[in-house]
Amino acid sequence: MPNKNKKINASNILNLEAYSKERKSIRARVVEMKKNRRVSLGPYSTFYFENFYTMQAQIQEMLYIEKGGEEQLKDELEAYNPLIPQGKELVATFMFEIDNPETRKKILSNLGNVEKKIFLNFNNQKIYAIPEDDLERTDEHGKTSSVHFLHFYMSDDQISDFKNLSSKIEIGTDHENYPHSTMIPKATHEALIDDLD
Repeated sequence: MPNKNKKINASNILNLEAYSKERKSIRARVVEMKKNRRVSLGPYSTFYFENFYTMQAQIQEMLYIEKGGEEQLKDELEAYNPLIPQGKELVATFMFEIDNPETRKKILSNLGNVEKKIFLNFNNQKIYAIPEDDLERTDEHGKTSSVHFLHFYMSDDQISDFKNLSSKIEIGTDHENYPHSTMIPKATHEALIDDLD
């Protein structure tokens, strides 16, 4: 589902009535597409790679659930448009998914600034993610957030290397308390190529 659209505007969003009728089929398509845009890392975390369609679906769902109309749409566009890849980057939501509140607090308290230690590695090039700068994700006590929005910016040469399907793409973190990495599956690699110019 390649799409070179890089910004969602009001014309890309169905009105509530139209979305209600199409919601089931739209959600099924998005769920299918997201399967190849998800990478688990270690015991607790997952990358969800975003694109135009994932953000469009998120906005539609927020409007459907909250029914905030045009005022809400403006806020949602402002919040989610920065998470659409612009051709020179990959964008991911990185989540620590820990159900037990006590366990979650303990683990996150030991992962301060993990968002600055996340990388892609391919062809002997390590690209560190740049966190979305909307707000600080690690508090003054060193506890990190369970959700991070990350940009992996690439040069033209790095994009060319990434687009080569023979490249082995590693993703991980070198945080001392969460030193995990994994190879991105081929199907995910192919899906992410569509995000790059």
